[in-house]
Amino acid sequence: MTAVDEAIRPVTARDAEPTAPTVVGHASPPGAPWTLLFLVGVGMVLVGMLGLRDASLAVVIFLTVLFLVFLARHVAFAVSALASAPRDMRTRSGFDFGYYPFVSILVPCRNEELVIEGLVTTLLALDYPDDRHEIIIIDDGSDDGTGDIVDALVRRHPVLNCIHRPAGAGGGKSGALNTALQTLRGEVVVVFDADHKPRADVIRRLVRHFADPSVGAVQGRCIVRNSNETRLARSIAVDYYCGYLVNEYGRQSLFELPAYGGSNCAARTGWLRAFGGWNERTVTEDTDLTLRLILVGRYVRFDLTAIDTEESVPTFRRFWRQRYRWARGHQQAWREYRQSIWGAPGLTRAQKVESTMFLLVYHVPVFCMLGLAMVTLRAAGVLTWGNGLDLTPIATLLFLGPLLELASGLLVSRAPRKAAAGILLFLPAFVLFTVVCTKSWFDGVIGRPYTWVKTPRTGHGQQPTVGVPA
Repeated sequence: MTAVDEAIRPVTARDAEPTAPTVVGHASPPGAPWTLLFLVGVGMVLVGMLGLRDASLAVVIFLTVLFLVFLARHVAFAVSALASAPRDMRTRSGFDFGYYPFVSILVPCRNEELVIEGLVTTLLALDYPDDRHEIIIIDDGSDDGTGDIVDALVRRHPVLNCIHRPAGAGGGKSGALNTALQTLRGEVVVVFDADHKPRADVIRRLVRHFADPSVGAVQGRCIVRNSNETRLARSIAVDYYCGYLVNEYGRQSLFELPAYGGSNCAARTGWLRAFGGWNERTVTEDTDLTLRLILVGRYVRFDLTAIDTEESVPTFRRFWRQRYRWARGHQQAWREYRQSIWGAPGLTRAQKVESTMFLLVYHVPVFCMLGLAMVTLRAAGVLTWGNGLDLTPIATLLFLGPLLELASGLLVSRAPRKAAAGILLFLPAFVLFTVVCTKSWFDGVIGRPYTWVKTPRTGHGQQPTVGVPA
């Protein structure tokens, strides 16, 4: 049995939908300054008890263990994907169960005049029964030509519906989605960001998993289509092989814990409404929904055969803005959910450990920055912890983990050789990512306000250019 078959396992009595689900709250504290004070206090106590040299050694040992644990995680995901993902990418077993729930396809958009028509064109060509789906575009207060373009499309294609939110309605992407959630008719909600273009069979591949009532959400695989636009876009295209193939595949095959990713994804409407909709007080509604589902015993599934393409950020400035938003939301999720994870009765110990590591992904770069600061202070003669342990080779091992995942993604996806050139920007991009995450962490713990910010589009790249498997 392949991993895809296992993900679509037969329904059993224990999978029945609860009649009165326990809804996880999503309070969002404005910040956690006590975290910074606590860490400073711990540092002062360590220095007072052990002295500066031994306290520094203790921190170095902690960082070494942390980096080695995450290296092992990267290796495990890469091995899992290399062993099984190529077969699962080609399998068609169990593809059509004759299960066609009514689907509401949602497209939240703000100032997307460069890409919205391209997405709508692909949505109109979806291979799913016309009487079993609706398409709802939510124009979230656009001040460019998006609203006019969408209105013209609606007049030409009655299957389309459009909701216009006034400017300043609030809630970001989550607010736009929640507006549609109030009136949509689907048993399953499928979400696409405006720059995405799904393959015709994506809906059928996503919704087949909901034949199992234990499934709360499903994530498809995203591929960058504008990788020839800039060197950074090519590097991010390779990174997507890691994130949307090796990483998600490993989390599913080893722990049954893939993440809902926010686009090219589906969620059960009943659970969304039970949760009160998407969390409008976070800027990463996808991570938040993932955690709320697993805390109430619902599965998130990853379908690596449900493929769509999207536009990558082409510049480092946009890379910074996008990754900063991801870091703020993910780090907020750590503050809100880390205790709930360990109290969740439906998670095994291994799943709790993996969920904790998942929540720490955007903290590891902060620890990298701490290690870099300590190495710099040691070189300047301010700190010393002896000669028996050096952070430099340990940090090198931390880089090797993601590089192994990237290389595995290229192999599994059968990408052309020229795609490997995208790895060359990995190091500078990772250094920038480390700075982004560190700034995000400090901004978060001191409670600096931040609201959802959309990623600007260029409209470039109409076809995938880096190794899209059949």
